[in-house]
Amino acid sequence: MNTANFLSIPASMFGDQEVLVYGDVRLTYADALSRVRRLASALARRGVGRGKSVAVLATNSHRYVECYYATATAGATFVPLNYRAKLPELEHMIVKASPAVLFYGARYAPLLEQLGDKLPRDLVRVPIDDGDGETVETWIADAPEEMEDAEVEESDTSVLMYTSGTTSLPKGVMLSFGDFTAYVVGTVEMADGEPRGAALLCVPLYHIAGATNIMTSLWTGRKLVLLPQFDAGEWLEAVEREGVTHAFVVPTMLKQILDHPRFASTSLSSLTNLSYGGAPMPFPVIRRALESFPATCGFVNAFGQTETTSTLTVLGPDDHRLTGDAAGDEVVLRRLHSIGRPLPDVEIKVVDESGDELPANQTGEILVRTPRVMKGYAGDVEGGARLEPDGFLHTRDLGYVDDDGYVFLVGRQDDMIIRGGENIAPAEVESILQGHTAVEEVAVLGLPSVEWGQIVAAVVVLRPGATATTEEISEYCRARLASFKKPEVIRVVDELPRNPLGKILRKELREQLGQG
Repeated sequence: MNTANFLSIPASMFGDQEVLVYGDVRLTYADALSRVRRLASALARRGVGRGKSVAVLATNSHRYVECYYATATAGATFVPLNYRAKLPELEHMIVKASPAVLFYGARYAPLLEQLGDKLPRDLVRVPIDDGDGETVETWIADAPEEMEDAEVEESDTSVLMYTSGTTSLPKGVMLSFGDFTAYVVGTVEMADGEPRGAALLCVPLYHIAGATNIMTSLWTGRKLVLLPQFDAGEWLEAVEREGVTHAFVVPTMLKQILDHPRFASTSLSSLTNLSYGGAPMPFPVIRRALESFPATCGFVNAFGQTETTSTLTVLGPDDHRLTGDAAGDEVVLRRLHSIGRPLPDVEIKVVDESGDELPANQTGEILVRTPRVMKGYAGDVEGGARLEPDGFLHTRDLGYVDDDGYVFLVGRQDDMIIRGGENIAPAEVESILQGHTAVEEVAVLGLPSVEWGQIVAAVVVLRPGATATTEEISEYCRARLASFKKPEVIRVVDELPRNPLGKILRKELREQLGQG
């Protein structure tokens, strides 16, 4: 199935239904399909089809969504570029992907100029914004609407999505038309003309959560409301104005929403589903959210990877619901530290260093098997996820599965601290520190030691207005952790370095601690 069908099929039946909102722009299915097919015709005129790729370097907009669907309509590969990437990373992504066309936002023109002759010589560059000269809009205006959805193979690459590259150059994950079809069709029902609510998209479209959102929303008939970038005030305003029912945020976004001065005065009564993911959720943040959002808002922890076409496990609304029953709430609070249970098309097992499967409640590397695992990485890469002959993918996440099938993460393989031969999971120490009343956020990492190999270090952010000395924090840990797990270095900082999706940049933390 060509993913362009996620737009064209509903549009053929419910053309008058409003489906895309960006600022003052409001498009029905018929409007969006007309624009997409004109843009696809313009791409085809320039030789874009199967075997070619189209890249976008821009913030979210209706035109960005149209660029994806036009690329899919042509049967080509879409390459969403991280607009926050550093210049060498951007060069790496563009050169490796070798797109035929690059649509770009005006603010990123200087970056492209800096790359100069390092870009492919035959690359066609087209502004995605309004402006003079050739733009996406002139391409749409000058092209016919006759383009049909191209025939594609399920194994053809639909999206070449680059990973965040926090420790190395970004890796290009090849996700097929079949991968996205399996995810979307298996996750939501096709539109039937009835209102399915409104989804607010504020995560960037170069992230897997953004890419899948523009597919699931249009396929199921849910109005898609786009913000160019996340802003807590604009997020709150959009929820109230558009009657948003579904939204996805990363943990840092949720905290900023809760902290915004207009949070208490904004009506969030329309929200029925607030999903979060992209990075570990600090327990104090989700606990505060459960107490602050309307009771009618169901929370969902959606954990996944780019390599698996988004979500693998889900911790659903019932797993977040506190009832006031002490015993029941104790179970809920414990499970809030988990990432939930696997989706129906996902198998999970936990293995030791020899690859042998471990029983419940024993920690090892988490392996997953699903029909929507990536085709592989583009080009030769090192350090990526490894696929076994039986189809299980090494996630490089460490964790365990409890007796009820809930998956708990304890850290990344690369983050495991080994002190004097003892393995220490950063997540375990972080969980203890987050229980301190003065601690807002914390990151735990290993530092080199001549005597022990590594020692435990904790970088702590205090709650606004709270005070605590490093000695007090150390004593708190001494009473709750085995002696070899207790942080020997504690540093209090104003904020933790994170990438745009909220993942902690441990390499930068090591540099701050003088160990880079």
